[in-house]
Amino acid sequence: MRTRSPRAYTFPIVLLVVVVLDWYYIGTAQFVNALTIGGVYALIALGYTMVYGIIELINFAHGDVFMVGSMVTMFLLTQLGLSGAVNNPIELAVLLVVTFLWAMTIMGIIGVIIERFAYRPLRNAPKLAPLITAIGVSFILENIAQILVGPSPVSVPQIIDTQAQVSLLGTEVSVLKLFVVVIAVALMVVLQLFITRTRMGRAMRSTAMDRDAAELMGVDINTTIAITFFIGSALAGAAGVVQGLYFGTTHFQIGFQAGLKAFTAAVLGGIGNTTGAALGGFIIGFIEVNSTVAGYSRWAEAIVFSILVLVLVFRPTGLLG
Repeated sequence: MRTRSPRAYTFPIVLLVVVVLDWYYIGTAQFVNALTIGGVYALIALGYTMVYGIIELINFAHGDVFMVGSMVTMFLLTQLGLSGAVNNPIELAVLLVVTFLWAMTIMGIIGVIIERFAYRPLRNAPKLAPLITAIGVSFILENIAQILVGPSPVSVPQIIDTQAQVSLLGTEVSVLKLFVVVIAVALMVVLQLFITRTRMGRAMRSTAMDRDAAELMGVDINTTIAITFFIGSALAGAAGVVQGLYFGTTHFQIGFQAGLKAFTAAVLGGIGNTTGAALGGFIIGFIEVNSTVAGYSRWAEAIVFSILVLVLVFRPTGLLG
């Protein structure tokens, strides 16, 4: 029987201690705020790391898929005639389910279309070709959004009451923030179960390990990669819904910055590792919030990328490899 060495538990224990100390330092309200921001980054980062793990492509268009997801959310909620919070719990629950299914399905289909027509023809091309294509797809999505919606920020109906609060450890915390955290964690758990417990999940993992060997064993490579893009883009769509509900606004350029930070999260946690991508997203959220609490909000991004450089220098495979 194989047993883990004591060193295998060192990182989780150290991480838990750091989290508890940080909770004590920044307080419950800011702690939940960090989890909320980190959850959005983590959902986007999962799409990055899944695509890279399967075909070793850094999909720079993924951030703009997230942006389009927020636009799709805005379109649905405004077409339904909504302009503010929905107070009926049953009606609110139905609206949330419909909104997430709508955005995730549409963005999943868009992800499959992008893979089919932009990336699949270049699958055996030199690495630089699909990378440049991804940047081109990013600009295409941005320009389409700008033409359809306009260059100015647009409002997204916040159907969850932003003023509603609950008491958590003696601190009043926004219900909306707790909802975002729960949704993000739930989607991550479902993704992890899908990858580890289903037949398609095994096909995805085998394709990531050795594409040629997986194909010889009967794995349909094209279908597996298409489903990977569908799931990754659907998660970006879910992050777009969260963006709209939480911030109440969207813009055609939000995908670039969010995508860059999500890519940083994927690299920080270990590119190709879904657990690492989620961890990296939350770490960046905590770095940004701690920087703000310490009075260095203008330096938040510089601190994030400085830590990324240090990780790449001393542990190039990321925190979890």
